[in-house]
Amino acid sequence: MVQAEQSDRELGLLTEIERDPDITQAGLATKLGVAVGTVNWHLKRLTAKGYVKVKRAERKKLRYIITPEGLALRARLTMAYIENSMTLYRQVREDARRLLSSVQRNNVSAVRIVGDGDIADICRLTCLELGIRVVDGESMDSVPKIMVEGRELTIIDSQTGEIDIPHPGSQITQEV
Repeated sequence: MVQAEQSDRELGLLTEIERDPDITQAGLATKLGVAVGTVNWHLKRLTAKGYVKVKRAERKKLRYIITPEGLALRARLTMAYIENSMTLYRQVREDARRLLSSVQRNNVSAVRIVGDGDIADICRLTCLELGIRVVDGESMDSVPKIMVEGRELTIIDSQTGEIDIPHPGSQITQEV
């Protein structure tokens, strides 16, 4: 987890430096949502490994230059990010399929998705794929709800109550 977080920050730094070589450490910190000290630590590390060169542009102004090795690192980090994202997408999609298949076995043709973000979007796509209609609004109380909280999905069936049935190896739970 720490390795992935570090790679994500380094990818963010390299991307922002490529966009604006004159960006300040404070500017990088703001764009990446981290402390200036964290940016400084990563920049020192990237510089020591030869991925970034630092040139003095003015008296108090620095310019960051990504070396060819840094460009290669950014390409590797980008590929790793894409691969990890696709792996997560496939896992969530498969978990959602399993969960929604149990809904279909109970002859349910519509659900309401409660939650936002990428995981909820994947659930909507999976519903579309399986022919399950997604309804909006509070007026559909008789329709099961898929609660999306982080990576956790929970189905709540308003007619039968709540029973937790976890899927092995996944973060998705079912309450029927």
